[in-house]
Amino acid sequence: MSDLTLGGVTGAALPRELLVVEGARQIRDGDLVIVGTGLPLLAATLAQKTHAPEAKLVIESGVVFPKVVPTPVSVVDPRLMRGAARHGSLFEALGGLVQRGLVRTGFLGGAQVDEYANINSTWVPRPDGSQVRLPGSGGANDIASHCSQVVILTNHEKRRFPARCDYITSPGFLGGPGERAKAGLGPLRVKVVTDLCVMEAEDSALTVTALMPGATADAVLEHTGFIPKFRESLDLVVPPDPEEIRLLREEIDPACVYFPERKPR
Repeated sequence: MSDLTLGGVTGAALPRELLVVEGARQIRDGDLVIVGTGLPLLAATLAQKTHAPEAKLVIESGVVFPKVVPTPVSVVDPRLMRGAARHGSLFEALGGLVQRGLVRTGFLGGAQVDEYANINSTWVPRPDGSQVRLPGSGGANDIASHCSQVVILTNHEKRRFPARCDYITSPGFLGGPGERAKAGLGPLRVKVVTDLCVMEAEDSALTVTALMPGATADAVLEHTGFIPKFRESLDLVVPPDPEEIRLLREEIDPACVYFPERKPR
């Protein structure tokens, strides 16, 4: 973790704050980005307030180009609708924009992400063999199928990174190189940002390309359910600057809705 001091914001950047900041860096100025609530929304809002002021947000529920105020808790929260160009529908967001290939970047999460960047958000097995039913796809399958870049933000835990998902809700590269094209899906670039590292893939298995500050390759191996590839020369994720952390804490999530670990005890 990195130490920060600016305008009354003092202390170490939390691991999940590092995750959000690095997620924001995947958005280019002018990008059309589809997000839900949670850490992806924080990342997209941070990008707008820093290096990508012309990035435009689309919300799965049909809200187009909103000016988000703190801190929405669902895709139908009015705070997510302020100043929007249009209050449309899920059909318009997914069918009119995503499925037409107009949205470059989609943010996703999931219970499992496997070696080939497939995502499971449908069900996972219990130790006794029964199933735990999860929320399912929502618009995630559309996003993974039709956006040219998918950014996955998640904590790095062994159970979240199996060699193969128990169920594929949203396709990455399916069974391996070439499988996505065989399924009739277009090219995709995947970035997985965790509190330990950044992994990337383009029609291949996930490769670790960068480590978070303070993380090690051994820690990544220990908390991954498959043996990931490592790029020969690993980058170190640039720590957030004080202004990025100030924005997160004071303007984007001042009530610690998504960072309860920041609340005084």
